[in-house]
Amino acid sequence: MKTLFLFLTFSTFCFAQNTLHYNDEKGSEKATLQDIKWLAGNWKGEAFGGTYEENWSTPFGGSMMFNFKLVVKEKVVFYELGHIVEKDGTLLYQIKHFDQNLKGWEEKDQSDDFRFIKKDGNRMYFDNFTFEYISENELKLYAYFEDSKEEVVFNFKR
Repeated sequence: MKTLFLFLTFSTFCFAQNTLHYNDEKGSEKATLQDIKWLAGNWKGEAFGGTYEENWSTPFGGSMMFNFKLVVKEKVVFYELGHIVEKDGTLLYQIKHFDQNLKGWEEKDQSDDFRFIKKDGNRMYFDNFTFEYISENELKLYAYFEDSKEEVVFNFKR
């Protein structure tokens, strides 16, 4: 019984090892778009039983804009549109979701906002998301989903 308890405790602790949760008391480290400019470009990968494509602009006008599309069995499942912006000396990652008919998931004036936490080597940590630079042609995105309590890894390639 004691072994099972230790296993479950260890498994739960390690489950989301690549993502962090924002802490209001600690706040955000200072950062600029230059710290994450390596994200710019056209990326592709596989997840959720399909293929995704994500395009990031270069830093311009205080933001890096992106679009994302997931296609399963030759049909679009959903889109995302968003950006990372410089705000108050740090970064903010904002997303809006749309179905295949461009009907928004969030309310008209709402977005999903994820505050920047810190940079550590080749990783940029936002609340529940971590971008990791692997090479000029590869990066990883770790996403923690609150509903399922699951961390998903997206492997991006050029």
